[in-house]
Amino acid sequence: MYRVREGKAELLLVHPGGPFWAKKDTGAWCIPKGEYPEGEAPLEAARREFLEETGLEATGPFLELSEIKQAGGKLVKAWAFAGDCDPESIISNTFTMEWPPRSGKEATFPEVDRAGWFDFAAAREKILPSQLPLIDQLAALI
Repeated sequence: MYRVREGKAELLLVHPGGPFWAKKDTGAWCIPKGEYPEGEAPLEAARREFLEETGLEATGPFLELSEIKQAGGKLVKAWAFAGDCDPESIISNTFTMEWPPRSGKEATFPEVDRAGWFDFAAAREKILPSQLPLIDQLAALI
């Protein structure tokens, strides 16, 4: 999601939840995204994942961005759309994992623990380095 305020474009980024990301900030934020099963249309999957990670509905028109490959090899197909929200109102789905490690105990964490609006310069610093091309593509389109 992006918005333009007072002539300045801003991007909504999300911070991954869970203990592995808790103390990471610069280079840890990302666009809301996720995996989708074969047979699900990529745009519909992107809309579903956005809803699951933010609690907000993604509405078009959508700007299609070129697919990127993240550092771990995951392919990411993304779309951008204009919108606005209060980052404090974000409600994320959760996941369960063994925590602490080898404890035999399970803990539940939000998939996204916070969101924020960032201008393009700040977004370039906050986002996962492998997602930088998405910011460049969006900047060229808007």
